[in-house]
Amino acid sequence: MATVDSSGSGASGRLRRGDLLHTGVAVALLLGVWSVGGLEVTTSKVPQLEAINGSTVLLPCTYSSCIGIKNLYFNWHYDDNGTLLKLCEAVIPIEGVEPRVSVYHERVEFVGSSKSNNISILLWNITFEDEGTYLCFARNQKEKYRNHTAYYYLKVVDQLKEIETTLTTIIVSVVGGVIGISILAMVIKALVVHFLLKDDEKNKECLVSSGNDNTENGGSGAKADAKGTPKA
Repeated sequence: MATVDSSGSGASGRLRRGDLLHTGVAVALLLGVWSVGGLEVTTSKVPQLEAINGSTVLLPCTYSSCIGIKNLYFNWHYDDNGTLLKLCEAVIPIEGVEPRVSVYHERVEFVGSSKSNNISILLWNITFEDEGTYLCFARNQKEKYRNHTAYYYLKVVDQLKEIETTLTTIIVSVVGGVIGISILAMVIKALVVHFLLKDDEKNKECLVSSGNDNTENGGSGAKADAKGTPKA
């Protein structure tokens, strides 16, 4: 009887271990599916912007999900030295249905659309106090309300035009320098060609003069010989 009980308990233990193994594999597969096809929230390839004081800027944010969405909640926050100030929020019931957005800041405007998975906002007439980090948050009911956040940094400046002018000045200076060097090279080339041609002309003149001298010398010598020869 003791042997039977021992083998029975061993078989039961193996079954429990097998059940646990199968459960673990199933959970891992489910987690893999959620991680691959779950919600993704992104701001931009370059998650920062430098803008002029007083201008209007777009704070981009988009979402994507391979498993679809249901009651997708999203909001925007501004990080005010550690204190999160809510700018707007809304819920997208299902894909393609436009949300009713609640805006809590007078200079914020929602410009996104659920048809393009876009939850971007505009920030009007920015000031230096608007500089900092902005958070785009989203949560999908199909993912058991897992949280997703993307960050965007805004830098406000008043010297962007001066920077652009400096850059333009540098470009113009470089182009002008290249043109100047090209003109100088052409002038040098023309001078070199001019002097070479002058040297050729001088050489030709020397050759002609030398030929004439030789001819004259030869002719006078012949006459002298003719006069010096006595008559027979």
